[in-house]
Amino acid sequence: MLGTLVLLVIVAAVAFGGIGLYNRLVALKHRVATSWSNIDVLLKQRHDELPKLVDTCKQYMQYEQETLEKVMQARNAVYAAGESGDVAGVSAAEGGLRAQLGKLFALAEAYPDLKANASFQQLQARISALETGISDRRELYNEAVNVNNASIEQFPASIIAGMFSFKPAKLLEFADAEKADVSVKALFNG
Repeated sequence: MLGTLVLLVIVAAVAFGGIGLYNRLVALKHRVATSWSNIDVLLKQRHDELPKLVDTCKQYMQYEQETLEKVMQARNAVYAAGESGDVAGVSAAEGGLRAQLGKLFALAEAYPDLKANASFQQLQARISALETGISDRRELYNEAVNVNNASIEQFPASIIAGMFSFKPAKLLEFADAEKADVSVKALFNG
């Protein structure tokens, strides 16, 4: 009788422990998804602002159509990767977009009327704020991914993770050249 009771207590402890580990892994998975959604919101906001910036620039930069088109192509690549949830694709596309924005802002230096345009100034401030927000959210996302991935690999959670097919998430990483934020203020305060 005592042996049966001890066995039941052990089975119950293992079952409750397993349930607790499973629930923790589910919560971590959802934290990663929520963190990605927060980045996606900012990417979409920037996606909506870039055509306004390009339209404003078109009024002044008549000879820079190729640069303006490349900004829009890069914007569309980021959007497509984000819509498909392709973290690696977003990383690569972000690099292309940042490079094209850098070129656009550098070219804008040659157009003093554009730099003085209130609409342009508002858009550049908005895009700069979105860039900062994306960077901040990327840190939170990568932290959530690291906690999730470490938990999946740790014993005994690794047993539960394997049984229920919990998969590691991918970090959102940018190449070294792409990590620097496009410094809009520095470009236009010269």
